[in-house]
Amino acid sequence: QVQLVESGGGLVQAGGSLRLSCVASGTIFSNKNMGWYRQAPGRQREFVAVITSAGATNYADSVKGRFTISRDNSKKTVYLQMNSLKPEDTAVYYCNVFNTASWGQGTQVTVSS
Repeated sequence: QVQLVESGGGLVQAGGSLRLSCVASGTIFSNKNMGWYRQAPGRQREFVAVITSAGATNYADSVKGRFTISRDNSKKTVYLQMNSLKPEDTAVYYCNVFNTASWGQGTQVTVSS
């Protein structure tokens, strides 16, 4: 079974930046589409960004222009660079082998106002 481990979350002020990482193991990473989702308290998990095995990207409208997803296949890692953070970005961020049931445990991002 694939294992996904997220890291890089923390507490930042509005307008700040964080870079999340997700390291995959137990899978052939390079041919996988990888996604980031987030879930805030009392809300459903929502799509944030995806990067295909070919490097194409797509973003939720709420983060477009502020977040950048990227990958390093040699490290089996997908990244989420988050800039211009807003309090509404506060959530647990999850890594996903896109459109599968493979999820990481999540990393907490808290943005203070």
